[in-house]
Amino acid sequence: MSSHFNRRNFVKAAGAAGIAGLAGCLSGGGDGNTLSWHAGGTGGTYYPLSNNFKTIVEDNTEYSLQVQSTGASLENVGSLNREDAEFALIQNDIAYFAVNGTGHKDLEGNAMENIRGVATLYPETIHVITQADSDIETVADLDGKTVNTGDAGSGTQVNALQILETAGIEQGDFTEQNTDFDTATDQIRDGDVDAAFVVGGWPVGSIENLATSAGISIVEIGGETRENVMNEADWFAEDTIPADTYDGVSEAVETVSVQAMIATHEGVDEETVEAVTTAIFDHTGDIDQKAEFIDVESAQNGMSIDLHSGAAAYFD
Repeated sequence: MSSHFNRRNFVKAAGAAGIAGLAGCLSGGGDGNTLSWHAGGTGGTYYPLSNNFKTIVEDNTEYSLQVQSTGASLENVGSLNREDAEFALIQNDIAYFAVNGTGHKDLEGNAMENIRGVATLYPETIHVITQADSDIETVADLDGKTVNTGDAGSGTQVNALQILETAGIEQGDFTEQNTDFDTATDQIRDGDVDAAFVVGGWPVGSIENLATSAGISIVEIGGETRENVMNEADWFAEDTIPADTYDGVSEAVETVSVQAMIATHEGVDEETVEAVTTAIFDHTGDIDQKAEFIDVESAQNGMSIDLHSGAAAYFD
């Protein structure tokens, strides 16, 4: 039988701790069992979720995780590329841009080809918001309008321009504004822009505040447009903003999302990555951050880069 078959039997018989023990024997053990895991800011989701994973991995393997607060995706791809961390949480679009050296001003021409995927986790939803009485119903309706596409050079701007282009709207076809999310929602309230792109796991606080104080409408990214967006860019996945997520938005809205994901680099050995992956996805019931999204069935949705062989051994 193949070595892959034997590994899977080993997981079933001995669990992730068994794989970790085997990896320790192969690597000589010692400090090799302490893994650096780069998260995000302490006020966001990445950091507490990473500490969820730390508890699960340490309870079910012989590894320990050293979780570090960082500036999140852009900083973390650099850490992985330099092999300063074994694992990190990043957005799947940033992963794609990093590996291919494109798509973002800080990554252009600097392909980080050693970064590998482990699993996608939960959606960071693309919201396209307008005033409540707006006549904008589809992305195509943004032609000729004033649109806030997010901070200049941000992942949000890249996402927005990709979606607009897929809908047939080039940069010269609309007036572009670039600000942070809070300013963008203020612009919607004041009528300074017709629409704004905001990316985040729903509900997004700045959108909640606007919906409560002034009312909003959310533009659908659905049907053929959604299919074309996902066909054009592998990092997008189907998403839906549920009815009543925001005041006054009583029907569900189809859209797309990028995905938060676990990444590693090719220098981490296969047995280590398989052990960590097995521990997390065999114990998703122990997760209390974004738990409704994280499971084996969805863990490759929107995967934008090549899997590490250790993750492939688990998911295959």
